[in-house]
Amino acid sequence: MKDSIVIYPSPGRGHLVSITELAKLILTHYPSFSITVIIPEAPFETGSTYEYVESISATVPSITFHHLPTTTTTTTTSATTSSSSLDIQTQTFELSLQNNHNFHQALLLISKSPTIKALILDFFCNPSFKISAILEIPTYYYKPGGLSSLTVFLNLPTIHKNTTKSLKELGNEEINIPGMPVPLRAKDMPYPMQDRTRKVYHYFLETAIQMPKSAGIIVNTVETLEKTALNAILDGQCTPGQPAPRIYCIGPLIVSGDGSRSGESRHECLNWLDMQPKGSVVFLSFGSLGKFSAPQLKEIALGLEKSGVRFLWVVRPPEGAVDANLESLLPQGFLERTRDRGYVAKSWAPQVQVLSHESVGGFVCHCGWNSVLEAIRGGVPMLVWPLYAENKLNKVSVVEELKVALAVEAEDDGLVSAEELEKLITKLINSNEGKLIKERVMGLKEEVSVALKEGGPSRVALANLIESILKN
Repeated sequence: MKDSIVIYPSPGRGHLVSITELAKLILTHYPSFSITVIIPEAPFETGSTYEYVESISATVPSITFHHLPTTTTTTTTSATTSSSSLDIQTQTFELSLQNNHNFHQALLLISKSPTIKALILDFFCNPSFKISAILEIPTYYYKPGGLSSLTVFLNLPTIHKNTTKSLKELGNEEINIPGMPVPLRAKDMPYPMQDRTRKVYHYFLETAIQMPKSAGIIVNTVETLEKTALNAILDGQCTPGQPAPRIYCIGPLIVSGDGSRSGESRHECLNWLDMQPKGSVVFLSFGSLGKFSAPQLKEIALGLEKSGVRFLWVVRPPEGAVDANLESLLPQGFLERTRDRGYVAKSWAPQVQVLSHESVGGFVCHCGWNSVLEAIRGGVPMLVWPLYAENKLNKVSVVEELKVALAVEAEDDGLVSAEELEKLITKLINSNEGKLIKERVMGLKEEVSVALKEGGPSRVALANLIESILKN
């Protein structure tokens, strides 16, 4: 009977896919395990994962998916927090908390046959740590983001202790975080950490306290990309007064395959890219939850048109306009005027395959960590436009430390103008500065390639992780 590893992701597509790729990686190198992925059913939008789960079920029999029953999240609010201000992070923590009974029953069911050697827990599932503790299952946390954002996260208890104010009250005041290349403005910290009167803040605080006490933290990164952050964590600078956590940098975890959805042929945008000159196309895509207002979509379109650069743009309809066609979302005549040098895809494109295509010379993205790793793996320089979660922290890493990206600057009203986009896209694709960024990202691409080879740091970290699990 094979030893078992149980994986518990949060329901977001980026989290589920990334942690399941970890399961695939473990089985590729250590096939003696069976792995069960326990999937919570969220009552809110998370990005479709059906095709991905079906594909893994059909191709990797050692991975089993166990779906928990649907539950409805309810959140109590403090006197200073209205129920209308609930955010997806709060709901995600609440989902884990309310699923604890179902999760407990699932673990008992799984443990009837193979021995559960370890639980790998998404950090948004921290409320379920108490269940694995009751069952005495060694628990590791999985962080789909990078080490730089982890340093900020682990420092939250220290920040909380050192000030009685919420970060949003500190505004432009700078905070020195061990492991970050430059001080951070308080207002650029992740939204859930901004207001200590909100419930989500305390979920994050509890998680930051609990994670270092686990068997280890698995991070989707390459240690050579984030040496400063790694050293700060291992030296104990991020967790003063307690032992430094064990860190396993096993990335990058990137979805493999040809990019086609189940039952579909090769995406037409890849055929279009085949006909474009090498390095000439800027690719714009903003994650599974990245949406813009109608005015912002029009500014993006005008900026692309004025730049004269070839482009592949994934457009998601604004909230409340799910069925809108592309013509109604974009400036009148835009599609016709740019049809010889542009391709607009509605809602989705095979991002990994696009970024691996030789015609792509730049990537405008929200700076989600998965997108950053995919761009580096493809050797594509970035123009970053942080939208949510830890995007602003990732921006600091890729712009200030790795120096493989430019960053957009919004107006006072939050809008990024057509002129700003035109200037930066042109710089990224056609300037000497853009060429230098390209050279740097190609160097990092080689570092990542070396890390993934036998004896490379990511493979050594994976071996160390498995050795730790087997000792349990």
